Amino acid sequence: MRRRLRAAMGGGHSHRAPVFDENEDVNFDHFQILRAIGKGSFGKVCIVQKRDTKKMYAMKYMNKQKCIERDEVRNVFRELQIMQGLEHPFLVNLWYSFQDEEDMFMVVDLLLGGDLRYHLQQSVHFNEGTVKLYICELALSLDYLQRYHIIHRDIKPDNILLDEHGHVHITDFNIATIVKGSEKASSMAGTKPYMAPEVFQAFMDGGPGYSYPVDWWSLGITAYELLRGWRPYEIHSATPIDEILNMFKIERVHYSSTWCKGMIALLKKLLTKDPECRLSSLTDIQNSPYLADVNWDAVLEKAVTPGFVPNKGRLNCDPTFELEEMILESKPLHKKKKRLAKNKSKDGAKEGCPLNVHLQQCLETVRKEFIIFNREKLRRQQDQSGQTSSMDSRASLQSHGKLQDGRNNNLLGHGCTRGCSS
Repeated sequence: MRRRLRAAMGGGHSHRAPVFDENEDVNFDHFQILRAIGKGSFGKVCIVQKRDTKKMYAMKYMNKQKCIERDEVRNVFRELQIMQGLEHPFLVNLWYSFQDEEDMFMVVDLLLGGDLRYHLQQSVHFNEGTVKLYICELALSLDYLQRYHIIHRDIKPDNILLDEHGHVHITDFNIATIVKGSEKASSMAGTKPYMAPEVFQAFMDGGPGYSYPVDWWSLGITAYELLRGWRPYEIHSATPIDEILNMFKIERVHYSSTWCKGMIALLKKLLTKDPECRLSSLTDIQNSPYLADVNWDAVLEKAVTPGFVPNKGRLNCDPTFELEEMILESKPLHKKKKRLAKNKSKDGAKEGCPLNVHLQQCLETVRKEFIIFNREKLRRQQDQSGQTSSMDSRASLQSHGKLQDGRNNNLLGHGCTRGCSS
């Protein structure tokens, strides 16, 4: 698959790999763009190859001006801040982050198996054994996040990617939040069909807030949907919150009679409306009778073979992303170098209207505050200093700023108060 990708995009040439100074910051020129594979709420994703090492990654890029106009800068910064302190087998891990005049870039693990939403749309039937392993792998990743005080808040099939062997990886931390001790989150965040009752209750009646159990509820909804093909509650993005709360009060979840009793019992405990009674930790999951036969060390080492293996002969994503990037995108990535060079050669005179002045201030603030990250360089430094942990940068996750419930008012400083703060 990887060879076919390189050949298809002209990446299979036997040219000598360029040499980059290892102390130099990684930038756009260090990567060869192969093809577009996705589009999300915060940017687009393409497959890239690092020119010196020939390693392949996924690169997410977000236009700075659009992020400012849509009030999304803080979420991008939050995602970067959280991801630089994480590394786990069942997460999509961050490798590099950098910026140029136009965009912010995040280079992450390349997962060629597609997301679970794509496979649901392709009418893939996920059997109980497959979903059982997914629950175990996702439980290990949620336990890891919980140890670092992180609530993901958007666990759903769209944010669970498969590697080429079929193991799951959680992605998309742009609405994740950090809570400490007995703190609770309170803001309305997530995707309605997967959000736990206590999130809606906190919004409607100013309840006590919510914590880690919301991610385990979302895991239960996701597992149910994978098994059945639809969700247990008929909730959509446009469904009013009072209707949703009423559904939780009066409707009962219907479990298929074809599922084994152990799976039904596990789903019932994940979909318990009271977060105090819901399964919401790895210990809870491991104590489930249905999972008594699981070798958790083998699961963590990816030594358990998944029941569903994605098609290795093609990209498991919507092919229209590539067409959109080439035909509809006004600033296509593959023409960036020429475009930036052309911009630099222009006079540089700008119109002096207040909006442009403000936009320039915001862009300058983003440029100054953007978090640059290089996991490769970090590992080299740790090897040289004899550190055994590859992720001592987790400490920076706690010290960079208070990301409590997505309300970090220090990330953009004080130079930009309109249009790029939340």
